[in-house]
Amino acid sequence: MNNQVLNERSLYLLKALVERYISDGQPVGSRALSKDTNLKLSPATIRNVMADLEDLGLIHSPHTSAGRVPTVSGYRLFVNSLLTVKPLESSQLAQLESQLLAEAENASDVVSKTSRLLSDVTQMAGVVTLPRRESVTLRHIEFLPLSNNRLLVIFVTDGQEVHNKIIHGGKQYSPAELQQAANYLTSVYAGSSLSRIRELILRDMENDRDQVNQGMRDAIGMAQLTFTEQPGDDYVLSGETNLMGFSELADMDRLKQLFEAFSQKQGVIHLLDQCLQADGVQIFIGEESGYRAFDHCSLVTKAYSVNDQVVGVLGVIGPTRMAYERVIPYVDVTAKLLGAALNSQQTPSPS
Repeated sequence: MNNQVLNERSLYLLKALVERYISDGQPVGSRALSKDTNLKLSPATIRNVMADLEDLGLIHSPHTSAGRVPTVSGYRLFVNSLLTVKPLESSQLAQLESQLLAEAENASDVVSKTSRLLSDVTQMAGVVTLPRRESVTLRHIEFLPLSNNRLLVIFVTDGQEVHNKIIHGGKQYSPAELQQAANYLTSVYAGSSLSRIRELILRDMENDRDQVNQGMRDAIGMAQLTFTEQPGDDYVLSGETNLMGFSELADMDRLKQLFEAFSQKQGVIHLLDQCLQADGVQIFIGEESGYRAFDHCSLVTKAYSVNDQVVGVLGVIGPTRMAYERVIPYVDVTAKLLGAALNSQQTPSPS
């Protein structure tokens, strides 16, 4: 709608104002724009155009300053219609590849490395959700007896990820019974995703009890306790202290609210989950996120995939005046490289 009522001159001035504000962090006045633009317009003419932009809610004047800064709507128009994103240079791409595709012990190491890398290259906060357990497949399971009828479950998933969980077995099992249960569950469920295993468990529990012996029923019960759905997946955050260096985020109340959101995680995870099924790079600007702690932040995200299946989201959190043209290609490429790194972990090495 704004494009329909704005002429080329107005759009050009809006673009120049947003770019200057992103670069300097200071309200932009008409005199500064008259020196920067190639339109050779007088400050008076530029003031008139800026007044129109302000009436449209694209810019506003903070406090008593004579300059203007973009609103969320102004940033959105800039990102959607006026931004020119350039691909990464070959040297930048090579550096990312060398760091992300290097050997790592497991998926968690790769995710942590990716989060730090995003933070380092943007000087903002890098966030990466851990691969969703729903998508990983079971390879092997073992049970070890603990005190008070508790059992330590150790199960290995693709990518050689080892997971531990303590369950209450309900009774005392002999080592032979535990081994038999582990052998049975591995033979039945190995190769299935954890979400699929839950479906199979429900099916197996509904089978005619006459067709299932006690050992199999015990094993299925252990599996149900082991693979009950977990609360929201976790994420790795790096470089959050970088956000303290931006004047618009340096207010103590804003910082406190932001860091509390990071520590509680649930709200951030809910926001990132919205990007799981989205195509391409997604950008939340200020209050667009619907999350008050991010009212003065922008979040640039993209989902990443393993074996052509979306398993997580990564992104960069920074001020609304972030350099979008630089952040977007880094997020885009890093998501592809992270998927490639995780895929390579699941590919067996040639013997």
